[in-house]
Amino acid sequence: MQWPWKRTGSQDQLIVSWNGQSLAYVEASQDGAAFKVLRMGVEHAGTESPKDFADRLIGQGLGARNVVAMLGLEQSMLLQIPAPAVPPEELRSAVRYQIRDMVDMHIDDLTLDVLRVGDGQDRSAGQLFVVAAANTMVRNVQQLADEMEWSCRVIDVQEMAQRNLQSAWAKANGFGTRATALLMLVNERQALLTITANEELYYSRRLDLPSDFLTMQWDGGLEASPAVDAYTPVDEYVPDYGGAAAHFGTEDASAGGNDRAQRFLVEVQRSMDLWDRTWTNLPMAGLGVYAGLRSEELAEWLTRGLGHAVLPFDPANLFEGVPTLGALEGLQCLPLLGLLFRTGEGS
Repeated sequence: MQWPWKRTGSQDQLIVSWNGQSLAYVEASQDGAAFKVLRMGVEHAGTESPKDFADRLIGQGLGARNVVAMLGLEQSMLLQIPAPAVPPEELRSAVRYQIRDMVDMHIDDLTLDVLRVGDGQDRSAGQLFVVAAANTMVRNVQQLADEMEWSCRVIDVQEMAQRNLQSAWAKANGFGTRATALLMLVNERQALLTITANEELYYSRRLDLPSDFLTMQWDGGLEASPAVDAYTPVDEYVPDYGGAAAHFGTEDASAGGNDRAQRFLVEVQRSMDLWDRTWTNLPMAGLGVYAGLRSEELAEWLTRGLGHAVLPFDPANLFEGVPTLGALEGLQCLPLLGLLFRTGEGS
């Protein structure tokens, strides 16, 4: 999704995410392959008019910039489909027809993009990811860009931003081109699990979190691996895509916090089991997790529950100058760092 844009004198990069009420942003400078975060945070519009909000942001030095924008999980879908057997020039039209029953709005009201699953070889051959976003979401970003005098050259989605972060994390931890998983809490109610190998996205799953997950005691005295529900062996590659997340938060409100946390653990285990049984040629080399200030605690709990080492994801190991933010602000801003890696691609 690209728009015409003009260059400004600043070499700093500005990455933003706008949901109509709040703007998460990261401003960073680049020196070779290294990035330094200059500032990051979240600004809320509140009762301000769009013009007043834009004027305030411009007063903070965020106006008249080249910008890369990210759509959050609530603003886009990532679907997986078999690649239609059509010539390349007919691919997008065929994809629009193929996903029409997978979305809850008219297909003409969606902006679509298409990319292959993984490296396009072996089990991923013949599979496509389809990124779908409502036209209104794209227009909302463009409207703010107009108010801010931004030149917004590309809009990406959170799964791709996390893929980029994960690839950098895998390289920094010496995993090379092997498969890794990254579980990141997106907000207080949702998490995103991605699996990549050699900088390619193979798997993505959105998981709803139990209510109060960020503040609850997860282990409840757990000392050994819990009894995980048995899974059904799979002979074919049947990942759980389709835009829907696993739900277990509101309907079981009467259950204890630990019971609800264990159900979340079961869902993570099922995704990991599915990968291990399906992608035998790409064994899992490592799993990282991010939960803001509770990342280390979550890594320890998952290590006990999953039965293998889980590493906390620390953005300070990849970027210089990352500030300490509030719990929810950190969850909003961290994914934006992943888009710093794509700004040099010229896309």
